[in-house]
Amino acid sequence: MTDITANRPQQSVRNSEMPDHPNMVHTSKNQTAEGQSVRATFPAAPDEASLRHDLAAAYRMIALMGMDDSIYTHISARLADGPDGQKRFLLNPFGLRFDEVTASTLVTIDELGNILDDPYGAGVNAAGFTIHSAVHMARHDAACVLHTHTVAGVAVSSVKEGLLPLNQWAVQFHDAIAYHDYEGIALDLDERTRIVADLGDKNVMILRNHGVLVCGRTIAEAVRLALNLERSCKAQVAALSMGLTPTPLSDNVAAHTAGQYASGYDKVISSGNDPEWMAMLRLLDKKMPGYAD
Repeated sequence: MTDITANRPQQSVRNSEMPDHPNMVHTSKNQTAEGQSVRATFPAAPDEASLRHDLAAAYRMIALMGMDDSIYTHISARLADGPDGQKRFLLNPFGLRFDEVTASTLVTIDELGNILDDPYGAGVNAAGFTIHSAVHMARHDAACVLHTHTVAGVAVSSVKEGLLPLNQWAVQFHDAIAYHDYEGIALDLDERTRIVADLGDKNVMILRNHGVLVCGRTIAEAVRLALNLERSCKAQVAALSMGLTPTPLSDNVAAHTAGQYASGYDKVISSGNDPEWMAMLRLLDKKMPGYAD
């Protein structure tokens, strides 16, 4: 395999021999607790330094929570357009574990797969480019796309019923989950069209037999949704393993609760005050310092 290095800025992503293998409830119109549609709230675009800081923190947080998969899976963030109007986003360099990613090692890539800046010099995983570029190109409201292969997430993705409304965590995703059938390791760029079509305007997608994907209006929101989705999947696996009778919540209760979650998330975005994210950063400063380097 040939590495993509920083002094060769127009190389395409590397088609690695070990690609991406076994990994918001809000839509553009959110629902209130009463089920009425309202326009979603979107934050002002942060500068690149802030994006790099938060994206590196996201990688570390996912690692700290045991949701990483060796050097595979990805979290991407949209950057402002380049000087020539090219669409750009940040992605982890190939070969680094999530707990090794720092703000300065993140790779800048465009929607065509060209490496624009690669400080670490290892390129990116081709499968990660396929999935993340598809979403970023089609969904300009998705500032961050987060994809995982956790055991619980893969387990739920492997059953026909998908995520069930069994608990409070799960029902925040009521009527907000898209599904995409497995087509093999995501190396075929043609699959991007089908990923986008299946995702539609939803911000959570279960990739069947593969894992899960979430979109956030901010990096912090994507992490929060990913953590809540993981808890939902873990709780479902645990509940169904007990051999007892599950008690799914009704559609009315699920819709009401989803609206409550959506309103809370909108308040965080509109106020710019995210105490949960700040708490996560304090935890990282204590447990995994160095991500901002």
